[in-house]
Formats: sequence, C-alpha cells, structure tokens
Amino acid sequence: MENDAATLYCPNENCQAANPLTHKFCQRCSTPLPKNYLWAVVDGPSVGSPGEILADRYLVLDKFVLLDTKPGLLALTPELDNLQIPKAYLRLIPYRLHVPQLYGVLFVGDGTEHREILLLEKPPLLVDDTIQQVHLCSELTTAWRDATSMRQLNWLWQIAHLWQPLTSEGVASSLLDSYVLRVEGSLVRLLDLRFDVATSPELPQLGEFWQQLVSDTKPAIAEFVDQVSLSLIQGEMNSTDQLIGVLDRGLAGLGRSQTPTIKIITKTETGPSRQRNEDACSPPSGILVSKPPQPTALAIVCDGIGGHEGGNVASNLAIETIQQQVQQLTKVPYDHIDPSLLLDDLEKAVAIANDKISQRNDAENRQGRQRMGTTLVMALPVAHEMYITHVGDSRAYWITRHGCYQVTLDDDVASREVRLGYAIYREAVQQSAAGSLVQALGMGSSTSLHPTSGRFMLDEDAVFLLTSDGLSDFDRVEECWETEILPILLGETNIVNVADRLVEIANTKNGHDNVTVALVHYQVQYWEPEITIKAVITESYSPKAIDFPSRATDPTLLGSANHKTQVIPEKEPIKTRQLPLQWIVPLIFVIAAGTLGFFVKQLRSPSGIFPLVSNPTPTLNPTIEATPTARSLANLSPGWVIKTNKEIPFGNNQSLPRGTFLEVIQKKSNPQPASEDFSVSMRVCANKSTQSSANTNNPAVIISVPQNPKPLPATLSLNLSQLKSFGVSVLQSDAPNPCRSVTQPPVTQPTAPDTSPT
Repeated sequence: MENDAATLYCPNENCQAANPLTHKFCQRCSTPLPKNYLWAVVDGPSVGSPGEILADRYLVLDKFVLLDTKPGLLALTPELDNLQIPKAYLRLIPYRLHVPQLYGVLFVGDGTEHREILLLEKPPLLVDDTIQQVHLCSELTTAWRDATSMRQLNWLWQIAHLWQPLTSEGVASSLLDSYVLRVEGSLVRLLDLRFDVATSPELPQLGEFWQQLVSDTKPAIAEFVDQVSLSLIQGEMNSTDQLIGVLDRGLAGLGRSQTPTIKIITKTETGPSRQRNEDACSPPSGILVSKPPQPTALAIVCDGIGGHEGGNVASNLAIETIQQQVQQLTKVPYDHIDPSLLLDDLEKAVAIANDKISQRNDAENRQGRQRMGTTLVMALPVAHEMYITHVGDSRAYWITRHGCYQVTLDDDVASREVRLGYAIYREAVQQSAAGSLVQALGMGSSTSLHPTSGRFMLDEDAVFLLTSDGLSDFDRVEECWETEILPILLGETNIVNVADRLVEIANTKNGHDNVTVALVHYQVQYWEPEITIKAVITESYSPKAIDFPSRATDPTLLGSANHKTQVIPEKEPIKTRQLPLQWIVPLIFVIAAGTLGFFVKQLRSPSGIFPLVSNPTPTLNPTIEATPTARSLANLSPGWVIKTNKEIPFGNNQSLPRGTFLEVIQKKSNPQPASEDFSVSMRVCANKSTQSSANTNNPAVIISVPQNPKPLPATLSLNLSQLKSFGVSVLQSDAPNPCRSVTQPPVTQPTAPDTSPT
C-alpha cells in the first residue's frame, strides 16, 4: 500500500534528507536508499493499521510487514543475556538463506502496558518497490502442486538439512508449520521461528507432514516421497544423515533429466588507490570458459594479505595449488562421486594451499603482520549441484530471478559475535575491529584452519558471483545486482559485459582496494523424467550441511579498527574442527613390496586428494542376487566391501580396529599365469563403533579431535593370501556399512578394473 505522507530518510549521516518512498537514490546527495522490509513477530491480528507509523520510523505496510523509514539508524536491540528466543535467530545465522535474521525490537504500548516485538529482516516477501506493495511468498504446501519433480525433492532436501540445527535450538516445529514454511523460487524460507513446546518434534512427525504432500507430488517421484515419508513414520529411518542420503540418491536420479551449460568469466584490477594488485583469480582475468566443451568449470577468487611480495605471492600460490588438487577430483565421473567426500576433499585442497603458504612464511621467517596470507572463495559446479568453499571475507552470492542471496558468512569478528549469540549483526558491524579477519590462508598450520564448504541444488538458471571486498564493501552487490546482474538471466546482456561493469562500480563507488570478480552463469535444460524414481533406504550417510555450519573461533585480533583486513597472529590457539573418522582411524602398514606405488606418506593419496570412488556401477534401484558363496574373497570385485574380523596390529603400537570396513577400488591379476592369487587396492572406511556422538550441528560448539602422531596412507593394497591370513570377510550386500556405496556389483557380471585416480 502506498503512503503519500511517509518519507524515506537518507542514511548518509551528513544528509538525512527526506525522500519519497519510490525513490532509489537520495534526491539531495544521490546516496542509495535501502528498503528494509521487516517481519514483526507479534501475538495478535496485526502489528498496526496499514499506513500507520510506529516509533516514529516503522511504516506499517500490511498486518505484520513494516518498512524502516530511517534505515541509517540502528534499531533498538533486546538484552540478550537471558533471552533464548532472540539468541536462536543469531546462532542460526549460518542458515540465513532459510532463517530470517534479527533486525531489532519495537516497543509499542499506551503507557500502562507495552509489548516488545521482534523485527526480522529479509523475510520471504514479494515486493513491488514502485508502489510499496508486499505479498508473502507462497506456502510450500500451496506451491507444491505446480513445482517440478526436481524442485519438490530439492525442497525436501533443504528441510532435511535444516532439521538437526533447528532441533538443537528448540525450533524444529517451524518445519512442520505450513504457514511459516514458505518457498521463494527454489529456496525454502521461514517467516519466523516457532519454538517447540515441552519436547522437540521427532522424525516420524516430519514423515506425517510430508505424507500430506504425496497426493500432489509429480508422478516420477510420488512413490519415492511416499516411501520416504512412510519410512520416517515407521522409524525405518531414524537420522537426518540417513534421510539426506536417500534424498541425495533421488536427486541424482532426477539429475539425469537436467542438462546444464556453464560459463565463467573473471576480472581483476588494481583499483585507483593501490600501487599493486594482491588479488588473484582463476580462470585468468578476461578469459571466458564454457562447459561444455571444457570438462571442468572452476572459479576462484583470492584477496592477498601482506603487502609487496606478500599478498600477491600468497593469492597466486593458493590459486596454483587448488587448481592442481581440483584437477584430480574432476577426473572422477559424477556417478562415482560421494558428495560428502567431495566436500571434504575441497577443504583438504584448501588445507594444502594453506600449508604451502604457511611453510613459505616460516622459511622466510615472517612473523605477525609480516606473514603473507590470502582469503579464498571458490565455486565448483558438478551436474545439478554447486559446491562453494570459503575462507576469509571474500564472498559468494547466488542470484536468481527471485533475489540475491549471500551464501558465505565472513570469517570476521562481527559474524563471530552474532554466531555466538552476543550481538545483532547490524550492531556488531559498528564495533571496533568488526571487519578484522579471524582466519585466512597462510597464517598458521591447517590444523587451526576451519574452511566452510557447502553444496546447493540447482533447478533453475542462476548466476554465482564470487568477489573480493573491493566490490562487496558498503553493500555494493546488494545495491546493484538487480540492475547489473539480473539482466544476464533475462537474456539482456552477457557475463563478460557485466564483469567489466562490476569492476567499474567497485573502482568508482568504492575505490579503496583491489577488486576481483568471478561470474558463473549456470543455465538449465530440464524435462520431467518418464521413469519412476524409487527410494533405497540405507542405514547411514554423512553429507555436509546445505549452508555453512559455524566453526567459531575466539582469537585475539591484531591491528587497529581502521585497518580493513587484519588477521589473527599465528601464536593464537584455534581449536581444531572435527575431522571425518576415516582420517583418524589407524591404517594398516605397507605389506606388498610390489605395490608401493599406492602408498603415500601423508593422510591423502599421492595427488593429495582422498579418492572419491564410491561405486563403479551405481544403479537407481539396485538388486543384489549374489549368493554368500559367490560373494567370497576369491571373487572380490571393485565396489565390494570387506570387514576385518579381528584387530590387526602393526608398528608403533597402532592397529587396525576390529570391524573396520575396506572398499575395493581396483583388482589386479597376478602376472604369473599359473597363480590364482591377485591383489586389490582398497580405501579404508570408518569403524562405526568409534564414531563420536558429539553434536556438531550446534554453531556454538567446537569439537577438538587429537591428530594422529604420524600421517598414514589413505589406501592400501593386499593380495588374496594376505586377506585370508588377516581374517577378513566379504560384507553381504544388504548389510550396513559406512563406505556409503549405493550397491555392490553382482558377481555374475564381469567388472572391468576401475581406472579412476586414487
């Protein structure tokens, strides 16, 4: 509703002129006028009458929707010490794609009684700025009928990822409330948080909610959704990891009906106020990369720290190292990739780059501020997914026809304060040293580095923008995405022209730093599949969260408040993140001298990357008919899983625990014609009995895991006679195991040796 009397005040403290609500820039000083639309969390029929102005600044547009007419002023903030409700919003900031964040509070009353109303920013609204009309985005249950199969499963996948973090904050009921559960294009978004009464809901209740959707589900996945919801109701699936694994396989099946085309362009410049460019990017600046025909599409942006012969060295070394690591990953066919292992490997690639920079710092005896370092953000599109990995304050934005979403959370003091529930973000960024980094590549050992990584399901055209703070500072991306980047999706311009334009905006409107941008244009061709997708219920699975789970650190920071990019000193202790169990389970020593090529002297494979091969012949709905006799050690094939029946000791008082699972990667026959012996290469999976029950989904929790005293190989090679002497057995196809293979290949089918890199 338009209100002729209301005005929007310029946020420039030296201007503060009143402007019509329809203006985008101040008519006096040309400062951009932000439109902060807010959702009021209040009991009752409405927060006020449309057109009413509350607290001399908040214009009521609809029952619970307000517009802040004085966006340059901080809102009142609640006392957070003993208030769990506001703190839940803050601690869930890693999931802000889905959960609105706290903007402030509004006190209303008549003098004898007053109410404290929470105000949430960026709620799921459809807004027409020209006439100030707002509408709530559709409820998921309403939009469900018209969505594609891919989008329907994508929505369920996002809910499954949100279940555990919302449960840890006592707000999982929000995912069962059809009024709160909204969708904005492909994204699931919540209006607000509904706190659990007495006890938190459990997965059977989620299954009951999903069961209501079955009648309007697309034919290709109707049986799948029915199977999944019934399995939740009946308790056959009792963990979100298991649920996500099933949904992942369903999405992989649907992904065969989606053909992506990807284009990447980068652009980097020194900027008007710097003498040298310490940023770096990949592909090289100005080079357009397309997939196809290129087999790989990878975009990286680094913002160097350390001055001359420091920042530029670190950023370029990071680019070079990560390119080498990811090149090995992308040789593995998509159908063989385990998403959770790929996320781990991307983080390991970052760790290798970190250690190379750190070792160079040590060799050159650089200390404190003299140490070179770099931020990093990279995007790797794989089939129907986008993988994002990030360290520092370089950012990734996801732009669709529905909006612009920042998908990374800066590794700085302000974000840490919010994540720990200490302050609202708008207040935290006003504090001294708010922009100081809490981590960057090269500042110390990778054992103290906490990269964040996540994956996003793509079912529509999108543009991902990676950028250094030369552009993202002062909200320039939020200010210009609609006029500069959205036209790419509308077919009105191309990414080459947009990259040039974004650098120009950074230089003219910011101009205080180097600037680097990378644009990844993802285009989709999708058709509804004619086949029926069926659910395969397995025991366990361990994918990463959709968003960037917080790994908070609390170091003392260097530098003054005026220094934009500052980094913690190396000597500050940073707690180590919890590592996947396969990296800390002791591995067996080298036995076969003829297969030494498979061994490495570090935690990773010879290429520095843990092998991603999960199953050489995955099927959508596998059936195993092999008999126990046929599945003997003599018939081992790639994809089979064996289990140790006893503890196997080896040097330095270490041993491979009883019950450890080994997955066959490759089988080689003995070169002696008369020999019935053969050798197999295997990767070591986790022993389930040793897995930690710590809740790593709580953003405020930091888990420290002791490091192995000596790095051990990630793969091993044994021959048949050695396997028999060690006392191992072939795992039956329907038995639970943590190797996460979709299935084992039937022994009646001859299997070619797997040549995927290890």
